[in-house]
Amino acid sequence: MSSSSSSSPSAGPVASPLLTLPGAVAAEAPDEGVAAHYGDLFKEQRALADGTGFVDLSHRGVVTVSGADRLSWLHLLLTQHVEKLPAGEATEALILSANGHIEQALQLVDDGETVWMHTEPGKQRELISYLESMRFFYRVEIADRTAEFAVVHLPAGSIATVPEDTAAVREAAHGRDVFLPRGSLGGFADSHAPAIGVLAYEALRVEAHRPRLGMETDHRTIPHEVGWIGSAVHLQKGCYRGQETVARVHNLGKPPRRLVFLHLDGSEVRLPVHGDAVRLAADGAEGRAIGFITTSARHHELGPIALALVKRNVPVDAALIAGEEATAAAQEVVVAP
Repeated sequence: MSSSSSSSPSAGPVASPLLTLPGAVAAEAPDEGVAAHYGDLFKEQRALADGTGFVDLSHRGVVTVSGADRLSWLHLLLTQHVEKLPAGEATEALILSANGHIEQALQLVDDGETVWMHTEPGKQRELISYLESMRFFYRVEIADRTAEFAVVHLPAGSIATVPEDTAAVREAAHGRDVFLPRGSLGGFADSHAPAIGVLAYEALRVEAHRPRLGMETDHRTIPHEVGWIGSAVHLQKGCYRGQETVARVHNLGKPPRRLVFLHLDGSEVRLPVHGDAVRLAADGAEGRAIGFITTSARHHELGPIALALVKRNVPVDAALIAGEEATAAAQEVVVAP
């Protein structure tokens, strides 16, 4: 006998109480509700790279799936092999459309009784709607826990301990995501200072070439284009929506676009932003767009950097320009053509 969702979907992002910390500057879309920085972007980046401090990610959606069938049921829906996921082992997974386009990107961990996952701000409502539609006779309970729990990030190398009231910890190569009761955010900030804004977190994400849903993806992105094959897609499992597209593109080896890392000319005051066109430098500022900027950042060591999605047939050694100001951009391969 199936169970109903234990809570209704939460409303939009709620401003984090940590926005009252000294120097906090509120972030813009898609990260409204938390701090972009606390007064010194590069200092915060260096602290994060050194394994100190924490990042407030309390604007992200938190969803849980519990019940005896949770792993076998999720295994049928996700791109990742989770049927026998050991308790405490972190993984990431996607939900695809029937045509293989990315709809959800989930960061998840099972605690032995419940799968805890977080996703992009506001995407939990869409996620829960899909999961509910696929519940059928499985013994699972699906809940939106965003109003109750917040995600905070401890960087790789951090020796900080997690509070006793922590619900779950997801430990990945780049650090630990802690699912913490929202009421504990203030105390966590006091004991885990310094607080670090999402701009620093994003700069290190760009440096590490890690894609983000809604930034490195659009309505037609497939996993191969952004490097999610392997980390979020298990190629030896089937039986999930969009699997046919994954297998076909993998066997043919020809995704239509590919993710690249860009070193941007540091003399420009304005960074190109998400959606700005990328062109071949040889064609000039009036040339045909061959891709677009997905995320740009100012890095404390590398200077201005970005990720971009370009057409597969763009030569890997081609000089590029980006944005309205035709900023020079030297590319590094992230996804091979």
